[in-house]
Amino acid sequence: MEAIEIFKALSNKSRLQMLEWLKEPEINFPDQLQHAGFEHGVCVGQIQAKAGLTQSTVSEYLSILQRAGFIEAKRVGQWTYYKRNEGAFEALSKLIQSNL
Repeated sequence: MEAIEIFKALSNKSRLQMLEWLKEPEINFPDQLQHAGFEHGVCVGQIQAKAGLTQSTVSEYLSILQRAGFIEAKRVGQWTYYKRNEGAFEALSKLIQSNL
């Protein structure tokens, strides 16, 4: 993905918050810890509830972050779980160091 698309994905406060929350899911989504754990990531419903945004907005934001490579999705039954792709953050760091 081109650098401009990566930075566009990061240019929204709510999307940045989602990435921050997913960095420490145990702290930011304690309700999920009691029910399902974090093996697959964080359930989209948990993210939507914490963000306080509509389901469609959260889904769009997560899709943008996924296309940029910052998160990965896994479908388990009827639920979709998201987790950070730490390799993408390492690549972003290298991009910034080498090009900017």
